[in-house]
Amino acid sequence: MHGVRAHVRRLAVVGPAVNDHRHALRVAVGLAVPGLALVVSGHPDLIIYAVFGAVTGMYGRAEAHRRRIEHQAQAAAILVAGVATGVALSGVHAGPWVLVVATVVFATVGSVVTDHLALKPEGPFFGIFALGAVAAVPAGRVAPWAAVSICAATALLCLLISFAGSYRGRLRDPDAVSPARAATRPRPSDTLVHAARYASAITIAGIGGLFLGIDHANWAMAAAAVPLAAADPVSRVHRGLHRIVGTFAGLAVTAVLLLPRPSETLLGICVMALLFPTELFMARHYALALGFFTPLIMVMTDLAAPGEPWALLADRGIDTVIGVGAGIAVALIIRGPGRGQDSDQNIKVAVYPAA
Repeated sequence: MHGVRAHVRRLAVVGPAVNDHRHALRVAVGLAVPGLALVVSGHPDLIIYAVFGAVTGMYGRAEAHRRRIEHQAQAAAILVAGVATGVALSGVHAGPWVLVVATVVFATVGSVVTDHLALKPEGPFFGIFALGAVAAVPAGRVAPWAAVSICAATALLCLLISFAGSYRGRLRDPDAVSPARAATRPRPSDTLVHAARYASAITIAGIGGLFLGIDHANWAMAAAAVPLAAADPVSRVHRGLHRIVGTFAGLAVTAVLLLPRPSETLLGICVMALLFPTELFMARHYALALGFFTPLIMVMTDLAAPGEPWALLADRGIDTVIGVGAGIAVALIIRGPGRGQDSDQNIKVAVYPAA
């Protein structure tokens, strides 16, 4: 019982704030500018592409200025690649099995690349998420080049905001030097094991979702990736539990937003407003942050591909349980090389969990 209580207390701990509001504001502005442009021009349904570009600003949160910009540029390339792949799959009306295969390949390669680059937050989650979410958008809503351009332009804006913040900080205190920390990269054997986890978990989640006849199997595959960025088995289980608790709390908020069927303009504004609290709490309490991030994702999905709200809510809940279950199972079964010990010590705990 003592061990159970300790785990419950750990799930409830909210970390201390460390200038979270400044970072969250940078990220929110990165979405607000293109988001408002889309809403004013009458295209709030295209905000999904801007959201994934704005994710660029989430990278390098606690890193030195130069390293943060470098890592954000690398993350932007991965995000744009994910969106471009999703747009291509949507354009050819790829079937669900093709989507599963494409996502598994992207996740496996993305795991190796993100480990090599030592990106923070770790793992290919956001690229996977971008691919699956965009692939589910019906073709013809916008020209493929325009969709990718919205994502790329938003990512570029986030880079400019980050650069401006770094320059302003140096002007304010020219003698201040951010500590340069060498990137910690896993051993090649650990990188391959980590990639194998992503491939296995996402395959299981994708196939499970399809066999159960659940729409939006991309949500199950994305959820499967969530626990895998943590450094040890216990942390992976906690990550998965946070994902489930936070998602279901967020679904309650989503119901309040979607069931009255407000205008697309209001929903577009909600997407922009929800990004700030998402990033504000992401490093402090993952489940709490998901209470905001889940409705953000659900609303932008409904804008891009309108559906029956209750069906969307049910699919999201079921897919999350399937994906997290697959991710935790694989994380506990596939360990790093060694005698019963997890050798992920070079794959550090993420600055914050993958969303």
